[in-house]
Amino acid sequence: MEKNRNYFIAIGLSVVIVLAWQFLYMNPRIEQQRRVEETRQAQQAAQQTQTTTNAAPGTSAAPSGSLPGATGQPAATVSREESLAKSQRVQIDTNAVQGSINLTGARLDDIRLKEYHETVDDSSPLITLFSPSDTHDGYFTELGYIAGEAGGSAPGPGTVWTATDGAKLTETTPVTLTYTNEAGVVFTRTLAIDDHYMITVTDKIENPGQNPVSFSTYGRITRNNKPTTPAVFVIHEGFLGVAGTDAGLTEDTYKNIEEKPVTLPKAMGGWLGITDKYWAAAIVPPQSVAVETRYSHFTDGQPRYQADYRSDAVTVAPGQSIELKNLVFAGAKEVPLVDRYEAEYSIPKFDRLIDWGWFYFITKPMFKMMDFFFRYFGNFGLAILMTTIVVKLLFFPLASKQYASMANMKRVQPKMEELKAKHGDDRMGMQQAMMALYKEEKINPVAGCWPMLLQIPVFFALYKVIYVTIEMRHAPFFGWIHDLSAPDPTSLFNLFGLLPYDVPHMLMIGVWPLIMGITMFVQMRMNPTPPDPTQAMIFTWMPLIFTFMLASFPAGLVIYWAWNNTLSVTQQALIMKRHGAKIELFDNIKGLFKRKSVESK
Repeated sequence: MEKNRNYFIAIGLSVVIVLAWQFLYMNPRIEQQRRVEETRQAQQAAQQTQTTTNAAPGTSAAPSGSLPGATGQPAATVSREESLAKSQRVQIDTNAVQGSINLTGARLDDIRLKEYHETVDDSSPLITLFSPSDTHDGYFTELGYIAGEAGGSAPGPGTVWTATDGAKLTETTPVTLTYTNEAGVVFTRTLAIDDHYMITVTDKIENPGQNPVSFSTYGRITRNNKPTTPAVFVIHEGFLGVAGTDAGLTEDTYKNIEEKPVTLPKAMGGWLGITDKYWAAAIVPPQSVAVETRYSHFTDGQPRYQADYRSDAVTVAPGQSIELKNLVFAGAKEVPLVDRYEAEYSIPKFDRLIDWGWFYFITKPMFKMMDFFFRYFGNFGLAILMTTIVVKLLFFPLASKQYASMANMKRVQPKMEELKAKHGDDRMGMQQAMMALYKEEKINPVAGCWPMLLQIPVFFALYKVIYVTIEMRHAPFFGWIHDLSAPDPTSLFNLFGLLPYDVPHMLMIGVWPLIMGITMFVQMRMNPTPPDPTQAMIFTWMPLIFTFMLASFPAGLVIYWAWNNTLSVTQQALIMKRHGAKIELFDNIKGLFKRKSVESK
């Protein structure tokens, strides 16, 4: 009876764990995301039904000596279309992006990514990265100047620049903007864009006067809202940058910056930006001038997040001119492209724009391998399978030692039982006898643990690669998997779409999660059932628990897990057979269907 009681307690605890995880963690996350999305849609709908006479935020120059964005900004009041229509603009049109430059402030506040859609359907809207500041989802990059003691006013947020008629920014046609202040100082800005997402902004300051003039440069990335999707521990979203050519990467979350702004030490070289899971905006300031970087959150007027820099003042002698160059990245974090920019423009640690994590030295090579297989097979699902095989082969010697240790432990199991019977409750005597047995049989009882521990960072790196890289987004596999970055869309509880009704999210247990659960069940049955009833129940129910847990994970991760389990089972069977150890799989499965009688004492 005692064993039966433990049996039912273990089952109950397992079910409680699954249900608690689903209702206390997953369901609140899903509900939060739904409410945020509904609120956003409602606000956008309200914006489309009203107009406003308020001036656009930033139409007046910032006070002399201050950094724009630090003063209040009116709340977002208009739709995106209305905002774009009311300002003078220069169009942007390349193979990768479309949008426009706001001549007020020479602000990059209208960018859409032509190669990426909101869903897997190519007819769905393009991904919108930048939007004007007076819209709900305002997000923009601005470069300007702060006036010194002499030289007149400096072009800032409210400055209206002049462009030539018909100007249009393309890969082959740069755009030139000009502004002359009341002191006659001429500012000429040339914007050029490459074939993807890097915009080169070259400013020339000409001083025709009789006295030297000085100005400080600034650059800022400002957004009204943080991402609507809940934060996930495995990936960083928020502020990041490198302050100085020899400095390390700094990262700060939105939550941290809401509580306290961060100012980095003044340095020459580096970059700053704001990153989402797949998209990012970054500024590379002039590398020859010392700059001070700051991450802030403002709540006066329109709440907004801002990553900005301010440089030391530069002086232009009478009759002379100087040139300053900024780079602005605004687009998708494609790995080969980000690497190319780091090398081409000598941007320190720019590849860290992609969150490779603590195991950078493993994670990035893992992606390189996966990308190699993708270019060969043309399918990222197959690339995942091939990468897993290579990793298994690399760790085969370690796995061989692990399974050999397990096989040796099974081989001496009868002798272990004899020792238990001989020593009874004498724990000390039992321990000494076991150590003597291990020494006699030349067995290291911990030999099976170290190989597993060494493999954990590698498999976590593979997990991270699949989760964070944009190359996996909307990448199809075969059959019903059209997006490896999204969960399996099928469900056991409507017979995988055969029954005409939708099922609750917690019951979305698709085909691949079921396959993963089966492979995990087989893998665990390769080993003897633990003698302790509670451990045995955990052993039995763990595949079911993981099936529910992983059902909401990206399909690419679940496919990897199922394939990895399958390779592990095959590998373990071959090694155990080579060492003459009995494979427990079939006996364990048979034992599940045998009714065991319980003798009451």
